[in-house]
Amino acid sequence: MVNKSENLLVEAAQLYYGEQQTMAAIASHLGMSRPTVSRLLKAARDTGVVTIHIKEQPHRGHPLERRLADLYRVRVQVVRPPDHATEQVRMRRVAIATAQLVDSLMVAGTTLGVAWGSTVTEVAQYLPKRHLEGVTVVQLNGAGNASHTGIPYSGAILGQVSAAYGAQMVHFPVPAFFDFADTKAAMWRERSIRGVLAVQRKADVALFGVGAFGGAIPSHVYAGRYFDTQQLADLRAQGIVGDVCTVMVRQDGTWADLDVNRRASGPTPAELAKIGRRVCAAAGKHRAAALRGALTTGAITDLVVDVELAEQLL
Repeated sequence: MVNKSENLLVEAAQLYYGEQQTMAAIASHLGMSRPTVSRLLKAARDTGVVTIHIKEQPHRGHPLERRLADLYRVRVQVVRPPDHATEQVRMRRVAIATAQLVDSLMVAGTTLGVAWGSTVTEVAQYLPKRHLEGVTVVQLNGAGNASHTGIPYSGAILGQVSAAYGAQMVHFPVPAFFDFADTKAAMWRERSIRGVLAVQRKADVALFGVGAFGGAIPSHVYAGRYFDTQQLADLRAQGIVGDVCTVMVRQDGTWADLDVNRRASGPTPAELAKIGRRVCAAAGKHRAAALRGALTTGAITDLVVDVELAEQLL
C-alpha cells in the first residue's frame, strides 16, 4: 500500500517534471515551503520515483562507430566528452552511457554478471533505481589478495548494482588470483563455489571493464597490490597488456597459454562468450592495447568507449 509520504513524492514529481510547474507554485499547491518541495524532489530521484536520463549528443552512424563495429563485429557507442576533459570526466561520461545501456537490457528475471574494476565502480553509481522482480546480480571474479579479502571493494559495487534493481546478490568469495593452480582446481570442486559458478553460467548480461597498466586512473588489478613489482615486470615480459575479468590477454587476443590464467578466478573469454550480451566500458588512451586484445578474443558484444580511445584503437 502506498503511504502518504510516497503519494507526496509522486505528486511533487508529477507537478515539477510532468507539468513543469515552479517550486513556488508546487509549494503553494501542496501547502508547504519551497525547501520542503526541494527535499521531496531529491527524495523522488534518490528512491527511483524519478529517473533522469541524459542523452549524449547522438553519434549513431559516426564513422568511428561504424569502423570499430565492422572491424570487431561489436555494437559500439562512442562518447564524446567536452574538449580538454580530465580522465575522470571521460570515465564518468562513459560510465553514464554504459549505465543507460545496461539498464536498457534489464528486465524481470535477468541475471546480471558483474566484474569489479575502476570503470565498473563508476558505472554502478549511475544505474537508475527501479525494482524488477526476480533479478540476480552475481560477482564474476574474486577480489581477495594476500593483503585483504577484497570484500569491501567488490561488495560495494555489487551492493550498488543490486540496490538499483532490488536484486538478489551472489558473492564470489575467492581470491582474484590463487597462488597455485591446484588450489583453484580444488576450490572449483567445492559445492559452495560450484553454486556460484552455476549462477554465473546462467547470466543473461555481463558488465565489465578492461584492466591496463598505467594511466591517470589506474586499473585496480595493477594498483591494488595483487602483483608485486617483479610480477608486474614478468607479466609485461610475456606480452601481457591487460586483463578482462582478471584473465590476462596479449594485444593479439591470445590468453589460453598464459600460466597466470590457470590461477585467475574470472571467467575466460571463451566462458564469457556464452553470455548473450557482454557490455564493456572503457575510457583512457592507455587502455588501447588491452582493449584491442579484449575485442580480438570475442569476449565483447557491446562496447562503450570515449572518442580518444576509439581513435587510438584505429
